[in-house]
Amino acid sequence: MNEAIHIISLGAGVQSSAMSLMAAQGEITPMPVAAIFADTQAEPEEVYVWLDWLKERLPFPVHTVTHKGGLTADIENSTLANAASSSSPSFFTKTNGNPEPGLLRRKCTEDFKVLPIKRKVKELLGFRPRQRIPEGVKCVQWIGISLDEMTRMRTSMDRHIANRYPLVDLGIRRGGCLEWMKRNGYPEPPRSACVYCPYHSNHEWRRLKDKDPGGWKEAGRVDGLIRGGMYGTKADGLFVHRECKPLGQVDLSTDVDHGQLTFLDECEGMCGV
Repeated sequence: MNEAIHIISLGAGVQSSAMSLMAAQGEITPMPVAAIFADTQAEPEEVYVWLDWLKERLPFPVHTVTHKGGLTADIENSTLANAASSSSPSFFTKTNGNPEPGLLRRKCTEDFKVLPIKRKVKELLGFRPRQRIPEGVKCVQWIGISLDEMTRMRTSMDRHIANRYPLVDLGIRRGGCLEWMKRNGYPEPPRSACVYCPYHSNHEWRRLKDKDPGGWKEAGRVDGLIRGGMYGTKADGLFVHRECKPLGQVDLSTDVDHGQLTFLDECEGMCGV
């Protein structure tokens, strides 16, 4: 194989959706051979509805990949007495005697976003899971990070994968993506993030509560599930919200006014786009 294949890392949020549709219209070249959606199986329902809509409008296939039955199943398993591992999000920790919340080390993005996409890329390159990829074989992975999120850009650690950021190259910000969608007659994409992502701002929690009752209920269920801890943690309690209170008891009336960061301020670069 002499020429690199191009694929899109599709988060099904605003930026990656706009980028995919730009490619479909020939505004970003070359045409990708595929898009890959890494499904944690914990996205809001509107994301899955949007993904189905998007698939019908792209001239290249969209492959959905999932790790270990999904993130929620992994969280559930890691709360059991005989748990052997955990790929947890950065849930907030509360320890007696310490007024400040802590954070678990985040593994969910690597395990449920990055690695499943890497495995699919290897397959698309024509290699088996344990097969060595020879030098000279390349995949260019498009990631939908926009100009206003340049700090989230990363260099691929895999010699056969090169990360590309078309929206940054074009000088397009997130707002520009929304304007492009509107100008081309497309509806606004949903916000992509797991329903119980601890990086939600209060604005995002309120939006989930108001717009997605099922997602809000699931976030509360997971919040209660982790209260007794997870594999490898020694905290007195785990929480999905930074105030270290049960989600249903948190006052969601303010966020930025209290200096809260939004989800995208802290995400590694593979979620939320």
